[in-house]
Amino acid sequence: MGSECGPGGSQSRAVWCAHSEGWTTLHTNCDQTERPDNQQSCFRVCDWHKDLYEWQLGAWNQCVPVMMRSAGVQRPTVCTKGEEGIQTREVGCVQKSDGEPAEDVICEYFEPKPRQEQACLIPCPRDCVVSEFSPWTSCSKTCGIGLRNRIRFVLAPPLFGGSACPNLTEFQTCQPGLCEGEENLYSLRVGPWGSCSVPLPRIARQADRPKRQKKVKNKAKKEKMREKGKGRLREKGKTKDPETRELIKKKRNKNRQNRPGGKFWDLQVGYQTREVTCVHKRGTIEALSLCSQEMLPVTFQACVIPRDCDVTEWSGWSACSKQCYYNPNGAKGERSRNRKVSQFPIGGGVECPELEEKEPCSPQDGVVPPCTVYTWKTTEWTECRVDMLLSQQDRRRGNLTGLCGGGIQTREVYCVQASAVAPSNLSSLRSREGLRPVDSELCLGVPPNTTQLCHISCPVECEVSLWSAWGPCTYENCQDQTNNKGFKLRKRRIINEPTDGTGNCPHLVEAIPCEDPSCFEWLVVKLEECVPDNEKECGPGTQIPQVQCINSDGEKVGKQLCRDAILPMPTICEVPCSKDCALSPWTPWSFCSHTCSGKNTEGKQTRVRSILAHNAGEGGLQCPNVSALQEMRNCNEHPCTVYHWQTGPWGQCIEDSSGPNTNTSLGRTRGDDISCSVGMQTRKVICVRVNVGQVPPKKCPESLRPDTVRPCLLPCKRDCTVTPYSDWSFCPPVCGKTKSKQYRKRMIIQLPANGGQDCPEILSQERECEAPSVCHGYRWKTHKWRRCQLVPWSVRQDTPGAQETCGSGIQFRAVSCRKLDGGQADVEVCLKLASPMPPLTQLCHLPCQDDCQLSSWSKFSTCTADCVGVRTRKRILIGKSKKRDQCKNNQMYPLSEMQYCPCNKYNAQPVGNWSDCILPEGSRMESQPGVRVQGDMKECGQGYRYQAMVCYDQDNRIVETSRCNSHGYIEEACITPCPSDCKLSEWSNWSRCSKSCGSGVKVRSKWLREKPYNGGRPCPKLDHVNQVYEVVPCVSDCGQYVWVTEPWSVWKVSSVDLKSNCGEGVQTRKIRCMLNTIDGPSEQVEDYLCDPEEMPLGARNSRLPCPEDCVLSDWGAWSACPLPCSENSTRVRVAFPLRKPGKEKKCPPTKEAESCKINRNCFHYSYNITDWSTCQLSDRAVCGYGLKTRMLDCVRSDGKSVDLSFCKELGLERKWQMNASCVVECPVNCQLSEWSPWSECTHTCGLAGTLFRTRTVIQAPQGDGRPCPSQMKQWKPCLLKPCYSWRYSAWSDCKSDGARCGEGMRFRNVSCFVSDGSGQQDSSVVDEELCGDVELSVNGDRQIILQELCTVPCPGDCYLTEWTVWSPCQLSCVSGDDLGFGSIQVRSRAVVAQDPENLLECPEQELEARPCAGGQCFEYKWRTGTWRGSSRHVWCQRSDGLNVTGGCLAAAKPLADRSCDPPCTKPWSLCTEAGVCGCEEGYTEVMTSDGVLDQCTVIPVLEIPTASDTKADVKTIRAYNPIQPAASAPGRAGRTWFLQPFGPDGTLKTWVYGVAAGVFVLLVFIISMTYLACKKPKKPQRRQMNNRLKPLTLAYDGDADM
Repeated sequence: MGSECGPGGSQSRAVWCAHSEGWTTLHTNCDQTERPDNQQSCFRVCDWHKDLYEWQLGAWNQCVPVMMRSAGVQRPTVCTKGEEGIQTREVGCVQKSDGEPAEDVICEYFEPKPRQEQACLIPCPRDCVVSEFSPWTSCSKTCGIGLRNRIRFVLAPPLFGGSACPNLTEFQTCQPGLCEGEENLYSLRVGPWGSCSVPLPRIARQADRPKRQKKVKNKAKKEKMREKGKGRLREKGKTKDPETRELIKKKRNKNRQNRPGGKFWDLQVGYQTREVTCVHKRGTIEALSLCSQEMLPVTFQACVIPRDCDVTEWSGWSACSKQCYYNPNGAKGERSRNRKVSQFPIGGGVECPELEEKEPCSPQDGVVPPCTVYTWKTTEWTECRVDMLLSQQDRRRGNLTGLCGGGIQTREVYCVQASAVAPSNLSSLRSREGLRPVDSELCLGVPPNTTQLCHISCPVECEVSLWSAWGPCTYENCQDQTNNKGFKLRKRRIINEPTDGTGNCPHLVEAIPCEDPSCFEWLVVKLEECVPDNEKECGPGTQIPQVQCINSDGEKVGKQLCRDAILPMPTICEVPCSKDCALSPWTPWSFCSHTCSGKNTEGKQTRVRSILAHNAGEGGLQCPNVSALQEMRNCNEHPCTVYHWQTGPWGQCIEDSSGPNTNTSLGRTRGDDISCSVGMQTRKVICVRVNVGQVPPKKCPESLRPDTVRPCLLPCKRDCTVTPYSDWSFCPPVCGKTKSKQYRKRMIIQLPANGGQDCPEILSQERECEAPSVCHGYRWKTHKWRRCQLVPWSVRQDTPGAQETCGSGIQFRAVSCRKLDGGQADVEVCLKLASPMPPLTQLCHLPCQDDCQLSSWSKFSTCTADCVGVRTRKRILIGKSKKRDQCKNNQMYPLSEMQYCPCNKYNAQPVGNWSDCILPEGSRMESQPGVRVQGDMKECGQGYRYQAMVCYDQDNRIVETSRCNSHGYIEEACITPCPSDCKLSEWSNWSRCSKSCGSGVKVRSKWLREKPYNGGRPCPKLDHVNQVYEVVPCVSDCGQYVWVTEPWSVWKVSSVDLKSNCGEGVQTRKIRCMLNTIDGPSEQVEDYLCDPEEMPLGARNSRLPCPEDCVLSDWGAWSACPLPCSENSTRVRVAFPLRKPGKEKKCPPTKEAESCKINRNCFHYSYNITDWSTCQLSDRAVCGYGLKTRMLDCVRSDGKSVDLSFCKELGLERKWQMNASCVVECPVNCQLSEWSPWSECTHTCGLAGTLFRTRTVIQAPQGDGRPCPSQMKQWKPCLLKPCYSWRYSAWSDCKSDGARCGEGMRFRNVSCFVSDGSGQQDSSVVDEELCGDVELSVNGDRQIILQELCTVPCPGDCYLTEWTVWSPCQLSCVSGDDLGFGSIQVRSRAVVAQDPENLLECPEQELEARPCAGGQCFEYKWRTGTWRGSSRHVWCQRSDGLNVTGGCLAAAKPLADRSCDPPCTKPWSLCTEAGVCGCEEGYTEVMTSDGVLDQCTVIPVLEIPTASDTKADVKTIRAYNPIQPAASAPGRAGRTWFLQPFGPDGTLKTWVYGVAAGVFVLLVFIISMTYLACKKPKKPQRRQMNNRLKPLTLAYDGDADM
């Protein structure tokens, strides 16, 4: 084969012979004639066949029920929703080129075969539904036998195989009476007018030669007269200038185009005829002579020859409306082409087609320039404002200056050309033009934010340390010691650097003048041991001091610097001998009692020592008296005159004019202004004496004098930058003399700063629009009617009176298109935009000689006052009618009409609801480009609400509100409640730190004072007592409070050795808790502030050494345990001997050791970090960036907090950050835009019109900010206006001109109606002048039709009624659910007959159905009336309450007749609902043995007296009187019942046996109870009782009242 693709291939398969049981056998055992082929031709499919073949899908066939395809399955008798079915279609593979069938295998190679079957639903059959019958018409004849009809109309057509519609008409014969004389059997009938024809051609009228020649002569005369007239006109025309002649020529040409027969109008008068026949009542046509009538109808009339619309060829396509290239996916342009009308439709010709055609277009890139792109641009952000975040409570605190922290700043957004964004040089004209604001609608996309959160850095206050101790008296300048003036200094340092530098810190140095200054001095570090003189072991001696050289700041310096200082001399001391008195060493000098000395104060220091052992009687050195145990010396002898330098704030940075600016790198010149240069700041520095004031500068150390001048950087000047003015806003086109205004504005891009040029005061301008008055819109202008043209003479020449030129005809007029301002326009524009074209022709009448001609009615005269007098209108006879007597008959031709003046009385009344409360508006400038930014707006307070007023006249017709002297509204003051924020108290003072040593917490709180309401700011989260807390960590200095001990008292010996004055004794001392300061413990405080574990002993028991005993000093402090703690390590303390022992006596151990035990005398130390505090803000901040802190604590291993020095001495790592920045969310109030302008009224008239305005959220609330109000939309009523509309009156009866029946005309009028637009009030007719501003259209249809052809049936005709209106759209539903078959509506025509003899000739009734959009579901249910005897009324009702025939399920129809067979003839019997005879109420049935009613007997009545019964004390059982009415007295209603013990067959009923059994059981019960009550009781046995009372146990449930 030549190709491997396509047809021509072959397929093979194996074929074998098999036994019926399945095993293979020889081929000969099978019939060879039935052997299948083992080879066949095939089509080899390749990929390129995909473009040649495709599946062809046929239409789905009719849905076939599944039941019909399944044998033996019965269909359900009642259909509820529908029946499942299957529909099929043909699917085949075909060639794409010619549709030739191909093998399915080819298409299956590329895609699966589409399905050939699908499920479908066959809906239940829907019967035709018709309405109820109308009332019977009157009899068709006034005498003799006639017919009357009643008709109904179709509501729903039969669907899905439902029952067809029943007859829509019912007939009934009638005979009002016998006819007098013979019945008129013939009627004159006119036929329809024929088509409009042109008159006969001239050739057909050549027989009348002489007349024609006469006409030619007359024509020649006329031509001569015309030539003379033209000559006169030429002579007149010569006097006119060429310009005038040209204008006249143009005007004539224009008028000629609009004239009938001109450019657009090809009007030709023709004629049409109709047939007049005489018809028998059976419908046969008879001779005209049989129809007796004085004058036959006219059989001809003038008409216009129809002309179809004719248009020119299409013009070329216009240019694309989009003349630039921007984005291929963006908005496309549009181009159009049009054609003009060359012939308008006349006389019912074919209407004109569309005169304009449009299609989208897109300009090509490169061919046209790119489009101008617009983008958003913003001004600078305004200054950050914190006050906008304050709550009402914060605002009322008054001082809003110095606020810091989080705030809000705003900016304005405007639209500019994208090509001009961010210009490099603002001064260039092009860039300034580019910054020109344009209309915001030109910018696409979301505009940038106009508000944002910002932050003002809070000023950091300067924090300084405590004062150091006063230093030594030093020279003011150690380099210059010529002056003997000295100062003592004390200093403090800056702990926290302030924001604006150290200039605002308090002074850091204070000075006191002193005498004998020195810059360096010797400091005694310690005294060496007392060495006795002459190398003795005891006795007087000296102590050599160990010294070092220090400067005035206490720093160690070289010893050579102290060469001029006095070296401390050795100190005299004494080493007690064994028999001497032993004294303790002197304590260190106490802190000076005063920091300075004055008249009344003097600084003192003391030191003490105590007796450790007494002397040994004689021979030993005696102990001194008590006064010698204490020493006192003066200290701080300098006077209390403290001086310091005080600085004022730095002044403004000013330009340094003393020399040229050398810092050119910082300079930047713009114009003549020098900016960003180095300037100079100065400040005032004075010497101040503390508590006195300013003193001469020489009192303060000159070397410490602060600077008074410093360099500074002058900030750059920044001028105000504004955009150019925007273009003037669009002037709306105004029709008339009304003037409007236009605006333009410019935006501030950059505010001035640092002395730059100020912004202009005027940022917006307005002016009156100078645009000329432009009245957009078009209207038709009608020209005068031309003369009336009669039917051509050739047609009417044979009619009576044809010699006179009079009668009915047609006249023409021209129409032209005008703009509303009077300018001319093309006719095509009016066809597109104006109202329908006015008629070009109308019927006219040329009066004959005997006709009476009258003018039109004048307008009614005006009334002098309402309800007073009459008004008249008049007309006159014109022409020769003034002289004819028959025209002067005022009965037939009245010349005046009179009517009473209208009595207009008006009353106003409110209507509708009150509007929203509307606050007064400020002035607004509208139509400005740019987006305004929201600031603080008045959102509450006093406003006004409005209610509309409606005005009615005396006929309850709505009129303009001005008639009632009302401006249209009731206005009432109202209050929009102001939001009140949550109000809390001020912060309480911080509590004391919870720990006196180490880390703790301190707390402060606020409590609720007033809850928020009316949408105020919400409260923060409060606890159960309505408080909010702030907790921060704190650390107390462990050395803040110290124990201070006084010296030990003199020993009190308990066991006294009188000789030696020694033995066991007690020493005591006072211990106080003191506040520790830099100058030492200053004041005594409560003991609980000091650490009780570290409290020294206040008393001690010890042994007073005896003479010659060794005397040791007090034990020194324990040495530190080596870390880590271990019991294998020890700590020691030592003492040194003060008095050596005598002979044969030894000193006790001078060293004591103990093992180190963890948490007892050995401790580990570690840092402990507290939790972060809450975010702390400045006192002047509301939110924003703050600082959170945590504290570091040194903790001992037993958990006790100790001084940080313990951890520092160990060199522990401090890796934690103590401070971290944090953010407190700002309470941003909801920011709203301004209210939009009021919308247009939702209704142009009526009572329901409202105006709306809206606002949007510019800034959503954040944090605890005030939430957005719920009212984002406000409304108020419109000024009520009456709704005027044009409406048709009802059609008049059909009348045929001059005949009894046949083709005729019916007419209707269009009138002006007024209503209130609510639909609940009927419209009323008013004067047409009130509809002057309303377009002449009825229900939106501008084609006004006031007359139409109709048919007057002849006596005996059987005809169809007019089509009913289309029924409402309805869906095919089941239980309210749409089945998805669409909506349908229907209309129908019923048959009307007038003579019984012609019923067989009646046409068939007609029905039309069409699909429609929308629709509703209707349900149909059977309704029943009350039984009346053995029957009741049963009907079908639609869910909207309409009674119908059809629609309800016939199988479910309730029973309408329950007649008994045989009938019930017994007295007081009736036929029951079960269809058997029973008795009336008050009677019981007595039945025969075969179950048939035998008789009705009276039931005895048990009467129970009621409260209103006057014979309540008498109980009677009387027989029921069957003669009395069955209804009981009102007072006995519900108190009477009937006992019927016998059944219909006369036997006792079952309930009688039940009552008897119940009575028997009751009697047995009563007898038993009586027996038990009368029986004597047995004596009770005595039981041994426990006389002990049980305790009363009370279960306490925790109630305090127990």
